[in-house]
Amino acid sequence: MKMTSRHQHGFAAIAAIFLVVILAALGGFMVTFSNAQQLTSAQDLQGSRAYWAARAGLGWGVAQVTASPANCPTGAPASVEGFVLTVTCSRSTYVDGVDTIVVYRFESKASAGASGSGTYVERSVSAAVEM
Repeated sequence: MKMTSRHQHGFAAIAAIFLVVILAALGGFMVTFSNAQQLTSAQDLQGSRAYWAARAGLGWGVAQVTASPANCPTGAPASVEGFVLTVTCSRSTYVDGVDTIVVYRFESKASAGASGSGTYVERSVSAAVEM
């Protein structure tokens, strides 16, 4: 005759519940980690897009000076692909012997989103053109 002890009944249920709780916690961690990775990737993409929007503004400024070198260009495009674009220009004149050298300094800034939020992105580029 086989005898079983009464205090061993129900131990498998406790172990199963413990295992389910551990697996649920692991699944929750994986979902949180995946979400953070996806948000980081999206921010990286937005940063790259902002950089190229700023480069477009810089290209616009240089093209304007090349076409008409008398003054700094005004009236930069207000936005590029959803990014607010600001292009500033300063003009300096230098005399080198008998030559007069004009240097244009440009700064182009592209931004999107609300400042201080998790979705805000801003990039700026600058260049100098000598004529």
